[in-house]
Amino acid sequence: MSWIILFLAGLFEIGWAVGLKYTEGFSRPLPSALTIGAMLISLGLLGWAMKELPLGTAYAVWTGVGAVGTVIAGILLFGESMAPMRLLSVALIVGGLLGLKLSH
Repeated sequence: MSWIILFLAGLFEIGWAVGLKYTEGFSRPLPSALTIGAMLISLGLLGWAMKELPLGTAYAVWTGVGAVGTVIAGILLFGESMAPMRLLSVALIVGGLLGLKLSH
């Protein structure tokens, strides 16, 4: 169950990272409120997952899910680069996340 909670925390991290783009420096009230809400949920879920998972593993997976998801969101939503080296780098992060899961 902790892994599912951690994955959800990572999804909310993606949400707030993307949300930051839409807040325009926290000058837009609705995107700002949604972004702050996603931040709070993400951190709350991370803390909950850490009750059973090791600190280093939980934090690395949380940031990794957020990083990979945010790169994908940037590509899909903002037309960001799909350069081969960039995609290879993201694949390496995914490999590291799988390694952490398998070694737990």
